[in-house]
Amino acid sequence: MNNETLRETLLFQPKHGYDRMNDAQRTEMESYCKEYAAFMDAAKTEREAVTYAVAAAEKAGFRPLAPGMELKPGDKVYRNNRGKSILLAVVGKESLAQGANITAAHIDSPRMDLKPNPLYEDSEIAYFKTHYYGGIKKYQWTAIPLALHGVVYKKNGEVITVTIGESDTDPVLCVSDLLIHLSADQMKKTLAEGITGEQLNVILGTTPLAGDDGADRVKLAVMNLLHEKYGLVEEDFLSAELTIVPAGKCREVGLDRSLLGAYGHDDRVCSFAALLPILRLGTPERTAVCVLADKEEIGSVGISGMQSQCFESFMADLCDGQKVSLLRCFENSFCLSADVTNAFDPNFPETCDKRNNSKLNYGVSICKYTGSRGKGGASDASAEAMGYVRSLFEAHNVVWQIATLGKVDQGGGGTVAAYMANRNIVTVDAGVPVLCMHAPWELVSKYDCYMTMKAMEAVYAGL
Repeated sequence: MNNETLRETLLFQPKHGYDRMNDAQRTEMESYCKEYAAFMDAAKTEREAVTYAVAAAEKAGFRPLAPGMELKPGDKVYRNNRGKSILLAVVGKESLAQGANITAAHIDSPRMDLKPNPLYEDSEIAYFKTHYYGGIKKYQWTAIPLALHGVVYKKNGEVITVTIGESDTDPVLCVSDLLIHLSADQMKKTLAEGITGEQLNVILGTTPLAGDDGADRVKLAVMNLLHEKYGLVEEDFLSAELTIVPAGKCREVGLDRSLLGAYGHDDRVCSFAALLPILRLGTPERTAVCVLADKEEIGSVGISGMQSQCFESFMADLCDGQKVSLLRCFENSFCLSADVTNAFDPNFPETCDKRNNSKLNYGVSICKYTGSRGKGGASDASAEAMGYVRSLFEAHNVVWQIATLGKVDQGGGGTVAAYMANRNIVTVDAGVPVLCMHAPWELVSKYDCYMTMKAMEAVYAGL
């Protein structure tokens, strides 16, 4: 065996994705990314993602799963969990006693939520007060166009959907920052201290209500605009779920158009990759399940998070239809926890172990463990689980890479993997590498998006 053959045989030498791609795959990739970009424009909150998924599922022949429903191979069912998360399944040929093939992603993203009593006026400027949601760099949310999304439950039971800032004819909102000319003290602060949470106040208007001589004339004028458009009164904010997100559409980035820039790639890039293949799935050997959960960015808590009993309820109803033990189903199941990881950024090489970090355009990234520092909070996949994923992806021609989340002592992060593993389900993390993660504008590679979708297809198909 010569040295070149020896090198090819013994050493792990990943190749750039575009060097492994044919014209047909490139066409399919571009088509998929256009669908994904449209999803991103339509789904900037978890509620909007669920609305999109329900409409797409029903169009694809899915029906709501009811307790006691008789199910046969090929049946397609879903459960809308209070408009905040969704679970879908395609019943397989094998009994659920043999387990299910599961993908689990999350549809919430870092943002700014309105406080319960948000509207106020200061120095003849009307503002919303916010409480940021998830891990953000607060200074990144100043001086950019922002939009208002959400729902309001009125006293009479009417539900109002609010969207301001996305149409070309809409106004946008903004959080102000301090001008550089007067920033001597601010510039001495750390990045974490330069903008505080209580300074993330969103500008709504500056025009006072004409003909009014009372206090808070600008606040009243803004409230009047909301009343005219949506019929709201200030008390309605007490039963509202309103959030501030970056305004604008998903865009191609780079002169070669190889990247996609948008708000919320984490983790809707993996959510869409999991959703689309199950909508198109025929009758699989093992039952295929897709979970799009909420609240991952704050610990997967609450009624719509991955720690809730909603997943058990959905799976129990599937198992009851076959008189199968839920616990037996779980112990024989496999879950791909589909969440993003950090792409290596040569602007900040000191934060990463380059030998163990994901890269743009090298395919879906498998993470044996996440967590922080000493693997705290991680679901550390076994050698057997990692071996299964390697074999699965190789069998389905999925281009993959291996990754950890930065250098050991730099920090870290988590996914829903631990909560699936806690249910005695074999679980491995994998997803799309991201630049600028948790920023208002994140970047992903089209190639990695495409290969992550192919990875989800492989999970549903199995070995």
